Amino acid sequence: MTETALPDRSRRRYMSRPRLAVSLLFLMNGFFTGSWAPKIPEFAERLSLSEGQLGLMILTFGLGSIIAMPATGFFLARFGSTGTVKVAALMFLPALLLISIVPVVPLAVLVMFYFGAMMAMMDVSMNGNTVAVEKAEGRAIMSSCHAFWSLGGLIGASIGGFLIATLGTLGHAVVATVIAAVLLALSFPRLQPDAPAMDEKREKIRLPLTPLPWLIGIMALFSMIPEGAIMDWSALYLRDERMVSIAWSGFGFAAFQMTMTTMRFAGDHIRDRFGAVRTLRFCAAMSVAGLLLAGLSSETALIIIGFAIAGIGISNMIPIAFSAAGNLPGMAPGIGLSVTTTLGYSGILIAPSGIGFLAEHIGFAPIFAGLSLLHVIVFLLAPLARYADRQPDS
Repeated sequence: MTETALPDRSRRRYMSRPRLAVSLLFLMNGFFTGSWAPKIPEFAERLSLSEGQLGLMILTFGLGSIIAMPATGFFLARFGSTGTVKVAALMFLPALLLISIVPVVPLAVLVMFYFGAMMAMMDVSMNGNTVAVEKAEGRAIMSSCHAFWSLGGLIGASIGGFLIATLGTLGHAVVATVIAAVLLALSFPRLQPDAPAMDEKREKIRLPLTPLPWLIGIMALFSMIPEGAIMDWSALYLRDERMVSIAWSGFGFAAFQMTMTTMRFAGDHIRDRFGAVRTLRFCAAMSVAGLLLAGLSSETALIIIGFAIAGIGISNMIPIAFSAAGNLPGMAPGIGLSVTTTLGYSGILIAPSGIGFLAEHIGFAPIFAGLSLLHVIVFLLAPLARYADRQPDS
């Protein structure tokens, strides 16, 4: 192969226009999702919701997401990721405004379902566009895109309380919507164009019958269940079972989130250097060690360190799974992605409620230690990650 046949990586900009565009989409989606968290108390008070009723509302959000993800795969296969993500993002834009003004519970159920569905539709389609950029540029960018999502969620959750206290819940929604609209305006003209799978036979535009995408989906599911458990239950575990003060109980999740976000920004370089299979094996091994330390240790500092190590491991597991799902041979990218995202996000949206029920009987310590077994399975499934290393399109 001649030298001119290789990608000119030395002259290529780190942040190309298409990469910047899809990164802004992740930032916007994370920012909007994070902006929901500080609205929850006012939302529950306005609708006079009990804790159980609020839980059902949040479950409705999750159901909207899970139902929308497979359907989005069909849209990606028919219309391409660029057009689909633009429509999904514009439909997602009024969601916070609707949440802020909905007056009665029946309408709130519909709004929460809509919120979850549009978030998920945008999520799947922007992951599809990320795969298109990876193919065009011949390098990994999925991990850093997910890092921008984490950064957006952190920003949205951090400034939301201040904006609500200063401007009220509707004022906060207006400001957040304007910020999101600006991010979309900057992103849309720069998005990587991709063609729909019009050359695929119609029978391929359906849920796949081959086991490969489902195995990668299981890998994503097992990757995200421990992530959801740490997000939802780490503070309660530290406070109630390890008798840590309230001031310290949030440090477990904070350490996890910090290492996960940091490693996602570095994950693309690591994957390009060592390959997806070795990177995934390293991530799975780190997470197993971190979860075991968090679950088996009785020292607060070691538990927090365990969650931080788990964050290092979990950081790049989902980005690698999504890249692999979008590059499966003989399959439209949207179909593989829809299967993987549906199964994966089930682990973070639905599984934590079952974990909470189980913890009432056996406690959180054996649960966190036991969840490490899921990442042992991910380690064994790591050879499937080779599809994430596809070369750029000719």
